[in-house]
Amino acid sequence: MALRTGKLPPELLKRMLKHTGAPDKRVVLGPKVGEDAALVKLGPYTLVLKTDPVTYAADMIGWYAVNVNANDVATRGAQPAWFQAAVLLPEGSDEALVESIFEQISKAAKALGVAVTGGHTEVTPGIDRPIVVGDMHGVLVGGAPILTSGAEEGDALVLTKGAGIEGTVLIAREKRDELLGVFDKEFVDRAAKYLVDPGLSVVPEAKAALEFGVHSMHDPTEGGVSMGAREIAEASGRSVELWADEIPIGPETARICAHYGLDPLGLMGSGALLATFKEKDAQAYVSALGKMGVRAKIVGRIGGKKSRSTLVRGGVPTPLSSSERDEVLKVL
Repeated sequence: MALRTGKLPPELLKRMLKHTGAPDKRVVLGPKVGEDAALVKLGPYTLVLKTDPVTYAADMIGWYAVNVNANDVATRGAQPAWFQAAVLLPEGSDEALVESIFEQISKAAKALGVAVTGGHTEVTPGIDRPIVVGDMHGVLVGGAPILTSGAEEGDALVLTKGAGIEGTVLIAREKRDELLGVFDKEFVDRAAKYLVDPGLSVVPEAKAALEFGVHSMHDPTEGGVSMGAREIAEASGRSVELWADEIPIGPETARICAHYGLDPLGLMGSGALLATFKEKDAQAYVSALGKMGVRAKIVGRIGGKKSRSTLVRGGVPTPLSSSERDEVLKVL
C-alpha cells in the first residue's frame, strides 16, 4: 500500500517500533506512539532526547527547528540544553542562505539557553527546499518525568494559546501571494507573524505546569489539537471528551481555514500545549498563565478506560475523529 504524506498510520508505526536495536537498561523510555521524547538514565541524571525535521517556512527554518525540538523536551519536564542539526540544502543554494540558517539556529538556541553542539550540512540532490533535521537533548528537572501517557481519569485538559498556530504560519508563509489575492496585506502579515506572536515555543508554559502538579503534557503537531488530545488519551489507556466550543482559535486561523475549507482542530498545532491536571490545579494553572500573558483554557476532560473519545460541539457529542494526515497538507 502506498503511503500518503503526513505521519505514518498508527498501526504501521506500532509495528515498526519493535525494531529498537540493542537492549540497554539505561533506556527508561524508548520509541512509543504518542510519546514526545526518549528518556535515558545516566547516573544521577535523566537525559531527554528528541529529533524532529522541519520542511516548510524556509525563510525561518533554523529558528523553527530549534523551537519545535525544544518543545518536546520541555513537555517531559526537562530543560532543553544541547542542539544539533542536519541541514540539507537544495542544489543552487548560496552562502547567504547557509549563513541565514546558522544565524537563526544560534539566535533561537541562545534565547532558550541552549548550546549548539554540532551537526552536519550538505547540498543534497533531489530536494527543492532546505530541510533541517533537529536533535535536542535536555536534562530532567526535579523528580519524575512527565509523560504523554500520564493522564488520569477525571483530569481537566488544558490548551494554551490556541489551535492551528503552526499551520497558520506555514500557510501564510508558503501561500503568501495566493492569500494576498483574497486578504489584505496586514491580515497576511499578522498570520505569518504567528511564528513569534503567539509563537511556536511552549517552553515557558511547560515549565510553569510543573508547579501545578501536571500529570501529562503533549505538543500537538501533525493532526492538530484533535490528534493531540487523542494521543494523550490513547497513550494513557483512557478516553477524552474534547469541547470544541471552548477551544481558542485565532481570527487569522479561522479565516484562513474557512477560505481553504480546513478544520482548525486538525491543523498543525505547535505553539500550543496540551496538559492534564486535577480540576483545581488546572484552574490555578490557567489563572497563573493569564498573569504571565499566556492565554489558556480548560477544553476537555479525560474519561475512563471503557469510554469512547468524543468531540462535543454545541452540546452534541460525536466520535472524536482525527487523521495522521494534517489539514495543512490539503493546501501545501
